[in-house]
Amino acid sequence: MNKFGTAIILAGGKSSRMGFDKQFLKIDKRRLMDSIVHKLREEFGEIIIVTNKPQCYIGLSNKITHDKIEGKGPLGGIHAGLKESSSKYALVVACDMPNINMDYIRYMKKSIENQDIDGCVTNFGDWIEPFSGFYSKEIVDDIEKHLLFNRRSINSLLKNLRIHYVEEKKAREFSPNWDMFLNLNTKEDLNSYLEKYGYI
Repeated sequence: MNKFGTAIILAGGKSSRMGFDKQFLKIDKRRLMDSIVHKLREEFGEIIIVTNKPQCYIGLSNKITHDKIEGKGPLGGIHAGLKESSSKYALVVACDMPNINMDYIRYMKKSIENQDIDGCVTNFGDWIEPFSGFYSKEIVDDIEKHLLFNRRSINSLLKNLRIHYVEEKKAREFSPNWDMFLNLNTKEDLNSYLEKYGYI
């Protein structure tokens, strides 16, 4: 089994705050999803897209799957992706993250390559950044038990697992303004991003 060959993109959210389905979001006439896939291809041979609209991805070379346990939010998506993964660890990102930082992802990978753990995420004060993060295929059963009790929090799941946490100070060496964790959740987020990076 390849140790780090897989990246999972979560594209199954409701996108209610954006007003349209974020998996079809375009920036400068290019679909953000395509840009994310292109960037992840630098490091990962297997790309898995977890989507509630698999019919929209027919004919693409990526693996396409959907939530096996529906209505459970991002944790349900992580579960579905890990079940399909052919690697021990998979990177998990969301489809609305425009600033994927490959240098940081390589750093995370190197940090855990000689450890036997369940995952690697970044601390943000008292919180964590669940994406971009690495998760072990071996936690599928743990996620299922967690969801069985209708517990959807990634944070509460990880507290019971063997997780390598990258401290915020270290992560800011790669992204001082923290934009590598930016999610475009609303139209305001999108417009602010487009303005900041000179698209409008």
